[in-house]
Amino acid sequence: MIRTICRTLAALALAALSLSGRAGDLDRDAVATYFPPPLQVGEKLPDVPAWPITSELRPDGEPMGYVFESIDLAPIPGFEGTPINLLVAVDAKGTFIDVALLRQHEPVFLGGLGEEPLKAFLQQYQGLSLSSPITVSSRYGGTGRTRDGRRVVLDGVTKATASIRIINQTVLTSALAVARARLGFAGSEAIGPPATVRPDAYERLDFDALVKSGAIGHLRLSNADVEALYADSEVAGEDSEARSDPDGTFLELWVAYLNVPSIGRALLGDAGFDKLKWRLDAGQHAFWIATAGRDGLVDASFVRGTSPQKLTLTQGGTPFEMRDLDLDLRQPAGLPEFNSQLNVALPPISGLDPGGPMRFEFALVRKKGFILPEFIYRNARIDYQAPERWFDRPPPPPPEWLQAWQARHTELMTIGAALLLLFTVLARPRWVVEDARRLKAFRLGFLAFTLGYIGWYAQGQLSIVQVTGAIKSLNAGAGLGSFLYDPVSLLMIAATLVTFFVWGRGTFCGWLCPFGALQEFSALLMRALGVKARRLPPWLARTLGRGRYVLLVALVALAALAPQLAERLVEVEPFKTSITVAFDRSWPFVAYAAALLVLAGVYYKFFCRYLCPLGAMMAVGGKLRLLAWLPRRSECGKPCQRCRHDCAYDAIHVSGAIDYDDCFQCLDCVGIYHDAERCAPVMLYRRKGRQLQPAGRPGGQAACATPGR
Repeated sequence: MIRTICRTLAALALAALSLSGRAGDLDRDAVATYFPPPLQVGEKLPDVPAWPITSELRPDGEPMGYVFESIDLAPIPGFEGTPINLLVAVDAKGTFIDVALLRQHEPVFLGGLGEEPLKAFLQQYQGLSLSSPITVSSRYGGTGRTRDGRRVVLDGVTKATASIRIINQTVLTSALAVARARLGFAGSEAIGPPATVRPDAYERLDFDALVKSGAIGHLRLSNADVEALYADSEVAGEDSEARSDPDGTFLELWVAYLNVPSIGRALLGDAGFDKLKWRLDAGQHAFWIATAGRDGLVDASFVRGTSPQKLTLTQGGTPFEMRDLDLDLRQPAGLPEFNSQLNVALPPISGLDPGGPMRFEFALVRKKGFILPEFIYRNARIDYQAPERWFDRPPPPPPEWLQAWQARHTELMTIGAALLLLFTVLARPRWVVEDARRLKAFRLGFLAFTLGYIGWYAQGQLSIVQVTGAIKSLNAGAGLGSFLYDPVSLLMIAATLVTFFVWGRGTFCGWLCPFGALQEFSALLMRALGVKARRLPPWLARTLGRGRYVLLVALVALAALAPQLAERLVEVEPFKTSITVAFDRSWPFVAYAAALLVLAGVYYKFFCRYLCPLGAMMAVGGKLRLLAWLPRRSECGKPCQRCRHDCAYDAIHVSGAIDYDDCFQCLDCVGIYHDAERCAPVMLYRRKGRQLQPAGRPGGQAACATPGR
């Protein structure tokens, strides 16, 4: 049966890869309902899936912002495997107007915490600028969004840290895509964190020294140089001055970054530099451009305050718009003679890295013909980078998923230490298990840690949702990167995969499952109340035991073929109700979880053994086990039945063999094996004055007579 299930799961997972994802939800009319008059929503843009927002009060008709669905630009799968869809609006300066929730499938917000905490989180984006790095704090309920140096830190949502970080990444990725396409914004993802000018770093240097150091970029093209650029064109050789005076200057071009005090004061004078700083907005960059020679940057037709048509600035392949500042400044003494010079500025949210390499291109043009002339262009290039000593460069911010790991390093280290302790005990259990009271104390203590710390505090409860979510993510072609946003769960997954090869499925189900631990404490409470434990008839137990495999196959199939139905069926797990939101949920879900705990108090670990689809998945993974590590004697089952009667999981056959598919590794049978006062064969041989010789095995333990069924 297990082989059949494995083949079925593999087939369904492959089938899921052929299905397509889901696109946006809204059309123009639906989006317009979010923006009442005088605002108007235009037609969706052809180059980027966004709608322009205009206002009846602005006669120029220029967009005052853009609105878009995040799923069209950043379909990042959520924790459950389905991308969150948000309606995001930014203004023309790259400031968030609003972020609204359209659709989400995150388990913690579906019937758990509800959507109100998520909507409250999204409200924090209003008024934030894309030019500021935006991150999420690890805890919710603080003092609201704060600024940490150059960063904006938003409040997260307790019990939904992974989902919130994915949502933040969705908002920023989609907004940056629109800002780059329509607002001339480069953004830190393209060129790294921008440098900032050191206002206290000032050196009084003259023009020649600035040129020599590279602080002022300089390019000289002779007549012969320009002629060479046109050598392959139809206008080659038509410049008479190139023949008569090949070494004469056709163009000299100078460029410099004005925000640096050492450069700005040298080119503009102290008064001019102070005027420039007053004129610029926060985060706005200004450049000085000058030309000399036969060609010039501007001519008599140039309109002040507009963009110089001959000059282009790019960085990292991204072009930037430059506009004349129209500053009337007196040129300091000691500068060369120029035929034109401009002070230009970029938009405030350009995203330019002023300390990084950039390229200026000057357009050269020749004309062929007179009636319908043909214009032939060539570009003169100058690569420019201001000296690094005048900038502070912040270290690159780690990716969002790595920030999640850094924020939870305490939980990861604590759980890692607990896993190391557990693995040590499982590998060398004798000292712990040979005293029944010692084993009980260790087991209950570790289960309390699993429930309280791993489950309720660190939110490390693994779930079948992670299996169905992986299928949906692969189906959408998005990979499994979203798992990185939940480091605690990823640590638990990695640890469980390791245990599959060594001990089988029981390590997780018996020691690391918070709901499994809660069921054991429920059983202890029932015993304290005088309720006796019962066992189902063997035939009924076997029949119900197959039910978890049926549920597993059904959930995998539905995740691939009917995801919305799968979202409802995963509620067969009470994990979200009892662990994720700690019973803070509507009464039907709480009643269901409570009923399962009552059943677990009567029929030991009822849900784990008969209903849990994740447990079925663990049993499939447990087939990778390489060792028959539970010690047995030749007398086990022949005739001794002590361990079988004591096993609350019914994982020991009459023959004495251990069924590792049903074993939860409670170590009770290992304790009996090592306890001379409880192991019947040892007691019998001791009465007869003989010593029982175990069948030899590495490590001094007896070999298992029959590893499986």
